[in-house]
Amino acid sequence: MSEGNAKAGLARRAAVVEAYLSTCLRGRDIPERLLASEEYSLLGGGKRLRPALALSFARLFGAAEAAVLPFAASLELIHTYSLIHDDLPAMDDDDLRRGRPSNHKQFDEPTAILAGDGLLTESFCLMFSCAENGRVPAERVLRAARTVAAAAGSGGMVGGQVLDMEYTARPGVSLDELRVMHAKKTGALITAACVAGAQLAGADENGVARAREYGAHLGAAFQIADDILDVVGDTKTLGKPVGSDERQGKTTYPSLVGLDESRRLAAERAGLARAALDGLDGVDIVVTDEAEFLRALARYIVERVN
Repeated sequence: MSEGNAKAGLARRAAVVEAYLSTCLRGRDIPERLLASEEYSLLGGGKRLRPALALSFARLFGAAEAAVLPFAASLELIHTYSLIHDDLPAMDDDDLRRGRPSNHKQFDEPTAILAGDGLLTESFCLMFSCAENGRVPAERVLRAARTVAAAAGSGGMVGGQVLDMEYTARPGVSLDELRVMHAKKTGALITAACVAGAQLAGADENGVARAREYGAHLGAAFQIADDILDVVGDTKTLGKPVGSDERQGKTTYPSLVGLDESRRLAAERAGLARAALDGLDGVDIVVTDEAEFLRALARYIVERVN
């Protein structure tokens, strides 16, 4: 499968997720302004990478897409909450997100904070709904939910954000420190999406381990590519300010090792992600087309322009 087909495959999965997200918060007696704020960011575009990964790994090991869709979509609620909070003046202080005013600019800071809080909490309602009516065995849902909770929490994404703030404008941040910070802030939820998808499908320990390895390498490649795009991209294509990392004094791969080495490292991690799937074909997996998509996706991740 080519990178172009990977982009199309990602778009197909994103469309499935998008349709679900458009209604998942309705009928829950949410105050009108809060719902508007939540949906403003939740439905404001994006690659839907994390839900797509969960869907793909679930199908890879034989689960029905419809059965795990609420769980996969919940990952986008968590990701969106993190973006709303990242953009706040107390954090990264960004006024633009996906080509539009950030949530706190469109509404106000208290509403943005509460919208993020609401999305995070609602995400677990979606996860646990997968156990209703026997769609997915409850023990699988519990295991996958614990995986996501750990990845989103203090030892994962939230902890990574704290390290990001600690390292901002701090001289002498090492490459190892940068790797750890990105593995938590960006990589943890991407990895959890892969692992949770496999767990929902009842994959064996080898399958879960391969999903974890793939996700860790893909998350690293994704972040390195993001660092590169902040240097060489443009605001219109990215939908967010270019050069903000340098202006804020953030340590990035290009600032530490240069653009050429950053590109090499991104390609290396993408290759390791593809290699993590070797040995699964015809043995543990059910849908081989998903393995082809995931391999092509790893290439696409480092060649994208947004």
